[in-house]
Amino acid sequence: MEKPKVLVIDDDPDLVESVRITLEANNYEVFSAENGTEGLRMVKETHPDLIILDVMMDTITEGFHVSYRLRSRDPNSEYREYSNIPILMLTGISQKTHMKFSHKQDEDYLPVDDFMEKPIRLEALLERVKKLIT
Repeated sequence: MEKPKVLVIDDDPDLVESVRITLEANNYEVFSAENGTEGLRMVKETHPDLIILDVMMDTITEGFHVSYRLRSRDPNSEYREYSNIPILMLTGISQKTHMKFSHKQDEDYLPVDDFMEKPIRLEALLERVKKLIT
């Protein structure tokens, strides 16, 4: 049986490595990208079962832009075939901007399946990954 594939798009190498170790120990195949541009390219290359996406990378809202491109309703979008891949958004944006986000908000505004504030607990992350992939 093939291992579920998870793509982690985050510019924090320590967080990426922690997530990689945790997920690989639980039979997931993990790929990573350090920014949105590389992440979008990796989506096409790896066809992941789940995307774990940071908000703040090269820009403070880069993760939002990646999720908008992946979830575009444009029938000509180059990412149309990837629009159903679950997205778990991770961020510390509320610590910097005092803005609060939730996956229960309007899907057009924040088109992701789940949302976690940093710092994350790896056990809680693993629970959410399992829930989103099954």
